[in-house]
Amino acid sequence: MSDEEQKPDDPNDPEVIARAGRAVLVGLQRRDETPEEARLLLDELRELVTNLGVEVRAEVVARVREENPRHLVGSGKMEEIAALARDKACGLIIFDDELTPAQQRNWEKDSRGLRAIDRQEVILDIFITRAKTREAVLQVELARLQQTLPRLKRLWSHLDRQRGGGAMQRDAGETQMEMDQRKIRDRIAKVRRDLAEVVAQRATQRKRRQRVPLPTFSIVGYTNAGKSTLLNRLTGAGVLAADRLFATLDPTTRRLGLPSGRTLLLTDTVGFVRRLPHRLVEAFKATLEEAVQADFLVHVVDLASPEREKHAATTLQVLGEIGAGDRPVITVLNKADLRPDPLDRAEALSAHPGAILVSAETGEGIAELLARLETAAASKDLPMRLLIPHAHYALLSRLHREATVLSSAAEDSGTRVEAVVPARLQDLCRPWSVQE
Repeated sequence: MSDEEQKPDDPNDPEVIARAGRAVLVGLQRRDETPEEARLLLDELRELVTNLGVEVRAEVVARVREENPRHLVGSGKMEEIAALARDKACGLIIFDDELTPAQQRNWEKDSRGLRAIDRQEVILDIFITRAKTREAVLQVELARLQQTLPRLKRLWSHLDRQRGGGAMQRDAGETQMEMDQRKIRDRIAKVRRDLAEVVAQRATQRKRRQRVPLPTFSIVGYTNAGKSTLLNRLTGAGVLAADRLFATLDPTTRRLGLPSGRTLLLTDTVGFVRRLPHRLVEAFKATLEEAVQADFLVHVVDLASPEREKHAATTLQVLGEIGAGDRPVITVLNKADLRPDPLDRAEALSAHPGAILVSAETGEGIAELLARLETAAASKDLPMRLLIPHAHYALLSRLHREATVLSSAAEDSGTRVEAVVPARLQDLCRPWSVQE
C-alpha cells in the first residue's frame, strides 16, 4: 500500500493518542527579525503549548524570505520538519505563525497524517480550558466556531480516503459538509444572541455600580505580568494567580478602600498576548469593555521579562483597538523582587517615565501605588460651596463622611459648607451649590 493510500490512524490506538500529545514547534524568522526575536516568540509559544499539557520534543526556527503559499515554509524545510516530527514520535506540528485552512490541509496531506495547527488554535484551546463564567464560555465558543467554519474541508478529509472515487459518495460527502456549515452558521447566530443578552446583563450591573459612582480602575497588561496577584494584594480578592499564561479569563471587580477612607472599584481583566487572534479580540470585546469603561487604567508590566518593552507596546496597541487608548494610565513595573539590581531598575524607570516599582508578591511599592491611586481618584474631586437646607441633614452628614469638608457654619436657612466633593456626590450637591 502506497503512502497516498495508507489507512488513517485509528484514533483509539494508544500510540496515536500519545503522538497527538507530543509536538514539534516551528517559529519563523523573517527578514526584519533577529534570531533573538524569533527565539523569544518561540519560547512564548512553548509556554502556551505546555499550558495545554502537550510535550514539546523539538523546536525549529525557519528563516523565511517569502512565505510559501502551500506550506508557509519551503518544500525542503517542510520535509525536514515532517521527518523530525516522525523521528521524535510526534503527531503534532505547531506553528508560531497563522496557517490558512489550505496550508493546514496541505501539511496534513503532504506530511502523511501529521496534524498541523498554529498559535491561534493553541490560544483558543487554552481559552476553552480556562473559561468559567457564561460570558467567557460563549465568547470562546464563538471564536472556536469562527475558527472551525473555514476549516471544515480539513475535518471531512477522511471522506476522501474512504469514498474509493465514486461520484455519488463524493456528492454525499460534500452535501454533509454543507449541512455542517449550515449548522455552524446557525450556532454562531445563536451564540451571538446569547452573548448579546449576557452583555446586556453586564451593562445593567455596571449601571447599578454607577448609581453610587465610584472611581473605576481596570488592571490591564500582558498575560502573566501579575495582574491577578496585584488585585489579590490590594483587595484580598482571592482570584486565581498562577505562574502561567492566561491563568484567568474572567474579569473580577472588587472595592478597594484607600488609606484616606476613599473607595474605588478595581477590575482585573484578561491578559493580552502578541499575535492575539483577531477573532478573540472581537469575541472578548464584552470582557474588555471593563477597560473601555474605566476612568483609569493600571498598566502592569513584568519588570523581569526581557520582552517587557514589546509586551507593553502590545498591551497599548490592543487597548487602542478596543477604544480604551485615551484613558489615563498608571504604569506599574511588577515583580521588582526579581530585579534587585539598581541599574536594572533605573533603566526600566527611564524607559517608563512616571512608572512605579512594585512587587505584588512581597508588597514592595504598594504604599506608593495606593498614593498614586488616591491622587488619580482625587483628580475628579470638585471644590464646591454649598448652602444645605436643614431638612437635608443626611447629605450634610454624608459630606462629613465621604468628602473633605473645609468649613461648615450654621445659618437660619441651612448650613453653609465649603468642601472638596468626590465625583460620586457631585450630582447630589449641585442643587445646593452657591456662587459667592
